[in-house]
Amino acid sequence: MNRLPNRSTLLILRTLSKMTGVDKPIENAIRVKLEKGLSPSFLEIFNESYMHNVPEGSETHFKVVVVSDQFSDQPLIKRHRMVNELLQHELKNGVHALSIVAKTPAQWEQSSQTVSPSPACRGGFGK
Repeated sequence: MNRLPNRSTLLILRTLSKMTGVDKPIENAIRVKLEKGLSPSFLEIFNESYMHNVPEGSETHFKVVVVSDQFSDQPLIKRHRMVNELLQHELKNGVHALSIVAKTPAQWEQSSQTVSPSPACRGGFGK
Protein backbone atom coordinates (compact mmCIF):
# COMPACT_ATOMS: atom_id res chain seq x y z
CA MET A 1 0.00 0.00 0.00
CA ASN A 2 1.20 3.49 -0.80
CA ARG A 3 1.09 6.20 1.80
CA LEU A 4 -0.26 9.43 0.38
CA PRO A 5 1.73 12.64 0.79
CA ASN A 6 0.81 14.83 3.75
CA ARG A 7 -1.07 18.10 3.27
CA SER A 8 2.11 20.24 3.25
CA THR A 9 3.63 18.12 0.50
CA LEU A 10 0.41 18.24 -1.51
CA LEU A 11 0.29 22.02 -1.24
CA ILE A 12 3.87 22.26 -2.50
CA LEU A 13 3.13 19.88 -5.39
CA ARG A 14 0.04 21.84 -6.41
CA THR A 15 1.95 25.13 -6.21
CA LEU A 16 4.79 23.73 -8.34
CA SER A 17 2.28 22.44 -10.86
CA LYS A 18 0.73 25.89 -11.17
CA MET A 19 4.15 27.57 -11.36
CA THR A 20 5.35 25.29 -14.16
CA GLY A 21 2.26 26.07 -16.21
CA VAL A 22 1.19 22.45 -16.44
CA ASP A 23 -2.24 22.53 -18.02
CA LYS A 24 -4.63 19.93 -16.58
CA PRO A 25 -8.13 21.11 -17.53
CA ILE A 26 -9.95 17.85 -16.78
CA GLU A 27 -8.14 17.23 -13.49
CA ASN A 28 -8.83 20.82 -12.47
CA ALA A 29 -12.53 20.48 -13.38
CA ILE A 30 -12.74 17.29 -11.32
CA ARG A 31 -11.12 19.06 -8.36
CA VAL A 32 -13.45 22.06 -8.51
CA LYS A 33 -16.60 19.94 -8.79
CA LEU A 34 -15.65 17.57 -5.96
CA GLU A 35 -14.59 20.42 -3.68
CA LYS A 36 -17.79 22.34 -4.36
CA GLY A 37 -20.12 19.35 -4.20
CA LEU A 38 -18.65 17.40 -1.28
CA SER A 39 -16.63 19.90 0.81
CA PRO A 40 -14.00 17.21 1.41
CA SER A 41 -11.63 17.28 4.36
CA PHE A 42 -9.17 15.49 2.08
CA LEU A 43 -9.11 15.22 -1.70
CA GLU A 44 -6.45 13.87 -3.96
CA ILE A 45 -6.71 13.24 -7.67
CA PHE A 46 -4.33 10.91 -9.45
CA ASN A 47 -4.08 11.03 -13.23
CA GLU A 48 -3.32 7.40 -14.02
CA SER A 49 -3.48 7.83 -17.79
CA TYR A 50 0.26 7.21 -18.09
CA MET A 51 -0.42 3.61 -17.04
CA HIS A 52 -2.50 3.02 -20.18
CA ASN A 53 -2.03 3.01 -23.93
CA VAL A 54 -2.89 6.68 -24.49
CA PRO A 55 -0.87 9.63 -25.78
CA GLU A 56 1.46 11.37 -23.33
CA GLY A 57 -0.31 14.10 -21.35
CA SER A 58 -3.73 12.45 -21.69
CA GLU A 59 -6.41 12.92 -19.04
CA THR A 60 -8.48 9.77 -19.49
CA HIS A 61 -7.90 7.60 -16.40
CA PHE A 62 -8.21 8.94 -12.87
CA LYS A 63 -8.28 7.78 -9.27
CA VAL A 64 -9.91 10.09 -6.74
CA VAL A 65 -9.55 9.81 -2.99
CA VAL A 66 -12.36 11.78 -1.35
CA VAL A 67 -12.93 12.10 2.39
CA SER A 68 -16.16 13.86 3.30
CA ASP A 69 -18.65 14.11 6.14
CA GLN A 70 -21.34 13.84 3.45
CA PHE A 71 -20.50 10.14 3.14
CA SER A 72 -21.57 9.46 6.73
CA ASP A 73 -24.37 6.88 6.93
CA GLN A 74 -24.17 6.32 3.15
CA PRO A 75 -23.42 2.90 1.65
CA LEU A 76 -20.45 2.68 -0.70
CA ILE A 77 -22.63 2.49 -3.82
CA LYS A 78 -24.37 5.75 -2.84
CA ARG A 79 -20.99 7.45 -2.29
CA HIS A 80 -19.84 6.37 -5.73
CA ARG A 81 -23.07 7.61 -7.26
CA MET A 82 -22.58 10.99 -5.56
CA VAL A 83 -19.12 11.31 -7.13
CA ASN A 84 -20.30 10.06 -10.53
CA GLU A 85 -23.19 12.53 -10.56
CA LEU A 86 -20.83 15.43 -9.86
CA LEU A 87 -18.50 14.29 -12.66
CA GLN A 88 -21.10 13.21 -15.22
CA HIS A 89 -19.89 15.75 -17.81
CA GLU A 90 -16.27 14.56 -17.58
CA LEU A 91 -17.34 10.90 -17.71
CA LYS A 92 -19.30 11.57 -20.91
CA ASN A 93 -16.56 13.72 -22.46
CA GLY A 94 -13.18 12.09 -22.28
CA VAL A 95 -12.71 10.40 -18.92
CA HIS A 96 -12.58 6.71 -19.76
CA ALA A 97 -12.02 5.32 -16.26
CA LEU A 98 -12.58 6.61 -12.75
CA SER A 99 -11.48 4.75 -9.63
CA ILE A 100 -13.14 6.11 -6.49
CA VAL A 101 -12.02 5.84 -2.87
CA ALA A 102 -14.81 7.49 -0.84
CA LYS A 103 -14.46 7.52 2.93
CA THR A 104 -15.79 9.32 5.96
CA PRO A 105 -13.20 11.15 8.08
CA ALA A 106 -13.36 8.37 10.71
CA GLN A 107 -12.78 5.68 8.07
CA TRP A 108 -9.88 7.69 6.63
CA GLU A 109 -8.22 7.88 10.05
CA GLN A 110 -8.77 4.14 10.62
CA SER A 111 -7.17 3.34 7.26
CA SER A 112 -3.94 5.08 8.31
CA GLN A 113 -4.61 7.43 5.40
CA THR A 114 -3.41 4.95 2.80
CA VAL A 115 -4.83 3.62 -0.45
CA SER A 116 -3.85 0.61 -2.51
CA PRO A 117 -2.10 1.29 -5.80
CA SER A 118 -4.08 0.67 -8.95
CA PRO A 119 -3.35 -2.54 -10.85
CA ALA A 120 -1.24 -2.40 -13.98
CA CYS A 121 -3.12 -2.00 -17.24
CA ARG A 122 -3.64 -5.31 -18.99
CA GLY A 123 -4.21 -3.72 -22.38
CA GLY A 124 -7.93 -4.29 -22.55
CA PHE A 125 -9.88 -7.29 -23.82
CA GLY A 126 -8.62 -9.39 -20.87
CA LYS A 127 -5.00 -9.52 -22.09
